Amino acid sequence: MRRRTPPPPSPLPQRDGVDPVRLRLPPGEAWATVRDHLVARLAAGAGVIDGMIEAGRIVDVAGCPVPRDMAYAPGMFVWFHRDLPDEEQVPFPVEVVYRDEHVVVADKPHFLATTPRGSHVAETALARLRRELDVPALGAAHRLDRLTAGLVLFVVRPEERGAYQALFRDKQVTKVYEAVAGYDPALELPRTVRSRILKERGVLAAREVEGEPNAVSRVELLEHRSGRARYRLTPRTGQTHQLRVHMSALGVPILGDPLYPVVADPGPAGDFRRPLQLLARTLEFTDPITGLEHRFASPRVLPAWSSYDEWAR
Repeated sequence: MRRRTPPPPSPLPQRDGVDPVRLRLPPGEAWATVRDHLVARLAAGAGVIDGMIEAGRIVDVAGCPVPRDMAYAPGMFVWFHRDLPDEEQVPFPVEVVYRDEHVVVADKPHFLATTPRGSHVAETALARLRRELDVPALGAAHRLDRLTAGLVLFVVRPEERGAYQALFRDKQVTKVYEAVAGYDPALELPRTVRSRILKERGVLAAREVEGEPNAVSRVELLEHRSGRARYRLTPRTGQTHQLRVHMSALGVPILGDPLYPVVADPGPAGDFRRPLQLLARTLEFTDPITGLEHRFASPRVLPAWSSYDEWAR
């Protein structure tokens, strides 16, 4: 089997913990110039691309600015930094639970995205940790929803990232979540929920559909009081919003969920008062590099359980 040749290293440094964009000019196309291809490929528009070229912000493998008339060369790489969006600062820290020469285990707060995506770029757990720990090569082994708090595994060395990502792909990591939701005495627990979940591009909420189950979750009741309960949730699969969908389908949607059972008004920007009451509590795995048995636990307490009146207000 022929191995793919790795792309050349970036000639541009990170900016605010965010990698530059790398583009490879595809073969089989016949653009006159690199500029013409970028205008057609990117949504920024001709004016923005021309401005970036004139400012020397688009560079080749040697770090040299790409001139406006550079001929199109199939297979060529170019790099540039996108203008960062205006981002609302999430006023909660990312806590480091564990760190060695191979991995960083961080406890991510609610509202903070794990990795740069869409309108969340520099204000993400990955970008923050790269800056705060001074580890530019740090990468995420998996992702946690922006609205969910808890443990995330990051990898220090790029050449080892695939080994840790394979743990999640091959279901060799035990992940246990905790949630606060309503209490229904008629709901028989523990139980294993199985369904088929569909998440369509451009649609905020996922939904259950007919067909072979692709989402499996174990739901257990830990304790209850005053009409609400604390649950232990163990996903066996990793569909988008899986735990949130399953809890809503059981008739006990997770408190603070803006999507399930119905999509709610997101509220004003910078409103961090009522976080989703879902926490990635523990991570357990055998380290593929060192062979160590790891078990990490978040010390966070979900506020809708510890201080409900304050959270609800």
